Amino acid sequence: MKRVDVAKTGPPDQRPGETLDEALRRELASWEAAGLRRTLAPADPAARGNDFTSNDVLGLSRHPAVVEAGRAALATHGVGGRASRLLGGGCALDARLEATVAEWLGEPAALLFPSGYQANLGLVTALAGRGDALLCDELLHASLIDAARLSRAHVTVHRHADLQQLELLLARAGGARRRLVLTEGIFSMDGDRAPLPELAALCARHRAALLVDEAHAIGVLGPSGAGAWAQAVAEGRIPRELAGVLAARLVTGGKALGVAGACVVGSAALRDVLVHRARAFVFTTAVSPAVPGALCAAIAIARGAEGDALRARLAARTAQLAAGLARPAPAGAIVPLVLGDSAAASAAARALQAAGLDVRAVRPPTVPDGTARLRLVVHADHAEADVARLLAALHAGGAVRSADATRAAGAAPLPGRRPERALVVVGTDTNVGKTVVSALLLRAALHDPAALATYWKPVQTGSDSDTDSVHALASRAALVPPRHALPLPASPHEAAAAAGQRIDFDDLRQRLATLVATTAGALVVELAGGLLVPYDERHTQADLLARAGLPVVLVARSGLGTLNHTLLTLEALAARSIAVRALVLVGPPHASNHETLARRSGVGLVLELPLLEHVDAAALDLWLERHPLGSLFESG
Repeated sequence: MKRVDVAKTGPPDQRPGETLDEALRRELASWEAAGLRRTLAPADPAARGNDFTSNDVLGLSRHPAVVEAGRAALATHGVGGRASRLLGGGCALDARLEATVAEWLGEPAALLFPSGYQANLGLVTALAGRGDALLCDELLHASLIDAARLSRAHVTVHRHADLQQLELLLARAGGARRRLVLTEGIFSMDGDRAPLPELAALCARHRAALLVDEAHAIGVLGPSGAGAWAQAVAEGRIPRELAGVLAARLVTGGKALGVAGACVVGSAALRDVLVHRARAFVFTTAVSPAVPGALCAAIAIARGAEGDALRARLAARTAQLAAGLARPAPAGAIVPLVLGDSAAASAAARALQAAGLDVRAVRPPTVPDGTARLRLVVHADHAEADVARLLAALHAGGAVRSADATRAAGAAPLPGRRPERALVVVGTDTNVGKTVVSALLLRAALHDPAALATYWKPVQTGSDSDTDSVHALASRAALVPPRHALPLPASPHEAAAAAGQRIDFDDLRQRLATLVATTAGALVVELAGGLLVPYDERHTQADLLARAGLPVVLVARSGLGTLNHTLLTLEALAARSIAVRALVLVGPPHASNHETLARRSGVGLVLELPLLEHVDAAALDLWLERHPLGSLFESG
């Protein structure tokens, strides 16, 4: 049986009479049981073995010129930043670094932050707020995800590098005050490069601005190591007329540059606004003088002839590793080896560490469930023999064989592509046709005679059994009994109270996670009533969806009144980063409502299901001939 990742189910609620520390210990035990407990690495890098895990890919953290520049800065300016820069903290090297970075990237200005995390928090929350729209790739770094949440802007998440879905979401956000598209130059866990030219074109078409986190691209890509955007411009893939959509780039100092800190780079107006509004800048102590001093030296190396030579060696060793794994050469220095199972990734990492190779497992929640991996990072100072030794260990230990089997099974066909064989059917209201749509999905999934599909309704209220109705319409589907079958036809919390019961939210989410992890074939979960229907005094069905992270099929009425209910439900789903695979309008066809929702909803597939004269398997199959739904189960 597959292990259930507690990363997906979230921390348990604190129990009545339980202290906070007791709840924390119980949470740690759940991480331990799931094989996801984390520990800190040895403090001494020399004790960790040959480094295939850190982001110091050019080796500049130990470069004599960089080390000496940091030492000289300390001798001249002291150790501490002393205060925030607005209160006289920092030193003259801060402004020197900002001018250096801006000139390197060909922009008017830059602003220094203590870390990339703080820079992203400061940048996004300074530019976006209520009334604005943030459009985020699902694989964004945690700093951008947290920044988006803190901004109070309307946040929507699109499938990784899915330009078609992003365009639909941009069109839907047309009424926002500002529209900001967030991406990374090279994605931190998958190592793939963002489609920057296409993103720029979309932003120009929809009057949006683009923010690019260059953390893993700076120093590695582009002329003089100026990053992914600079490379696309130099290759002629981003014409001059699109340059204006780029609002900001983030340059981190702690990866290829080998030091620390980060700069937001853009216009002079952007810098001035950040000085006024970026709380992560205004309310933090300036960095130690060693940071700008060492970074100026690191940039001088990275953009010069020595940097070109380091990048060439890095590219050669990265290509060697990728070829040895039968993977395409990555955009930068990151080569993911997706093993799928968290325990397998942890065991593979431990075996490599025992062999003197510092390789780490990356597991949920850092990456999506089912894509636990070894994140292999090549360095310019690796010799050909170092990479050959790593490859030999990966093959001998079975990691490559396991990763190939995972890919062949479709568990992780591509880094960043999460297999989705589960769909949740939710409605804008009760009695809108969710059960019929659930049966349609099951029949579509069972089109192949060898296929498997399972149905579950967590909470059934009222005397009519939706599980029985689904069995009559999709008899080959496996049926999981409801966790709660409550006689009163009312909201789950009211029906439970009337029956003298209480719905245990933690139990529901754990059961859902177990079904997702262990069910063979497709899984269709049908919720009761509308999205925000309560389970108890604290939780709604939306909370269950948000914790599960599964995509939904939304069912709504076709006629008068549906626009408001449907768009509000879609907004609530988007606010919780819940993907909507399809919208099904049930009832007499209504051309205006269908056209309006197709244009404004941001959902790629909007279907109409008329009232059927006879609701039986034959009628469902006839509708499916014109509207195949099997593709909705595929990973997006």
